[in-house]
Amino acid sequence: MTDVKKAVALSFDGNSAPTITATGKDLVAEEIISLAKEAGVYIHQDEHLSHFLQLLELRDEVPEELYTLIAELIAFVYMLDGKFPEQWNNLHHKIIDKA
Repeated sequence: MTDVKKAVALSFDGNSAPTITATGKDLVAEEIISLAKEAGVYIHQDEHLSHFLQLLELRDEVPEELYTLIAELIAFVYMLDGKFPEQWNNLHHKIIDKA
């Protein structure tokens, strides 16, 4: 028995909750992943999160219970892109000053 490939794409505008923008299995999942790679979108592989998000409908907002997890993923991607909050430098200075 082969594993079924699944993919879910999220969109986040920075204001409202992330929403489901694409979902699919097998060939559709491969196409979603391929398009994401071509666009330079980071891909997070988590079978359990994907399974849960597959239960949602297109354009559904991510449920509140997942906000922290999704926020951590978005923050991680921002850091990979070299984007940090304005307060980041102030935080570093406070830590260094206390040392």
